[in-house]
Amino acid sequence: MRCSNCGLCCEETMMELSIDDVERLEGKGFCLEEFTVLNDNITQLKNVNGYCFFYNRSDKKCRIYEDRPEGCQIYPVVYLINEGMIVDELCPIGKSILKQELLEKGKMLDKLLKKIDTKRKW
Repeated sequence: MRCSNCGLCCEETMMELSIDDVERLEGKGFCLEEFTVLNDNITQLKNVNGYCFFYNRSDKKCRIYEDRPEGCQIYPVVYLINEGMIVDELCPIGKSILKQELLEKGKMLDKLLKKIDTKRKW
């Protein structure tokens, strides 16, 4: 599945970040305070003017696409409380995701959630 660059997933994002995501982005020269917000002790991508800090609205592209957070790489597969792993209906090309890709992204999502949950515990 290829991104359509619609920007819907970047609008008012609540994407949680792993420690690896934060370290990778800081290693690229970004300052923690400029791209993150702390919400209930969980580090999330910051929104600026309604969009993810890294989304370029004029180009309709992510400025860090190659280094984007793990959750963004897994998208449109997301985890919803009381529903589990689903393909986000918001994504206009989410229905084109192949079964094999869904399984692979599901495994990646499970690992990511465990990483983030580990952080919550300390």
